[in-house]
Amino acid sequence: MENDYTVYGLMPRSTRYAFANLDYLGVTAQVDFVDGDMTDEASLINAVRRTRPDEVYNLAAQSFVATSWEQPMLTTDVNAVGTLRLLEAVRHFAPRAKFYQASTSEMFGNCHDNGIQTEDTPFHPRSPYAIAKLYSFWIVNNYRESHGCSA
Repeated sequence: MENDYTVYGLMPRSTRYAFANLDYLGVTAQVDFVDGDMTDEASLINAVRRTRPDEVYNLAAQSFVATSWEQPMLTTDVNAVGTLRLLEAVRHFAPRAKFYQASTSEMFGNCHDNGIQTEDTPFHPRSPYAIAKLYSFWIVNNYRESHGCSA
């Protein structure tokens, strides 16, 4: 990497060697993949313990809104509870790491003014996906305030 970073990416067992989504970016040779699954607490603990990251970017999600209606439990497990599992692993094994949580405009639902959202726009999630992402938003804020995390 340009800034002399070592970049690790989680690789769930179910997608082992499925790099097609990354190949077009030309980054697979620059990322060290470690076993990890947002639905498996032990794998996240092992990944964080092994890598001891300075920064964590949670980009993992079941990100298809329509699929969240078909698989609401999986969506919640990955997108909401998975974030909590990752926060716990970071809190215990990389407590100084900065934590970034990817969010979505879906958390605001249909209650935006002419497509413009501000810090004052109320949350109004309209799908299991949006609700799970809103949970992640709030749990990261809670960890920041309650545990002094750099989330």
